[in-house]
Amino acid sequence: MKRREPKHQESPPFDSELVTERPKSRRPRAAHRSPANIALVAAGGAIGTGLRYGLMLLMPPVAGVPVAILTVNLVGAFLLGLLLEALSEFGPDHGWSRRLRLGIGTGVISGFTTYSTLAADSVTLALASPVIAVAYGVGTVIIGGLASVAGIATARHLVRPRIARSAS
Repeated sequence: MKRREPKHQESPPFDSELVTERPKSRRPRAAHRSPANIALVAAGGAIGTGLRYGLMLLMPPVAGVPVAILTVNLVGAFLLGLLLEALSEFGPDHGWSRRLRLGIGTGVISGFTTYSTLAADSVTLALASPVIAVAYGVGTVIIGGLASVAGIATARHLVRPRIARSAS
């Protein structure tokens, strides 16, 4: 700590007159502040968004139902469950595991899926048929949850035996 020069030399400094310096630490940056991690998420997001857009061009709506958005959200839920469970089987979230989670999970898969379009499409569908809109919105969320659970189960089935074999 550095001391400020007291106004009166004869009195000792008060605590408020002490100036503290921030210690220089070599702590690593938080993952969300690392430029490399930010770049991974941004690049992955651009790729995922491009993939979604391409699928939307290939799969037009059927009877007003946006099957492309339904598909990306369900496939994305499955893939996210698969990825996160597989990575958790390999240990703590750092190094290559963190880079894969950020680049593919937060980047590609999050860019690929879209909750905002699901919500907007549900409103559009509600104008024509409230029943179809509710079935689409609620069905996507419920089936998406099941797809995520299926992804987790698939990862456990594929990854755990490999880890056990490599450990023996």
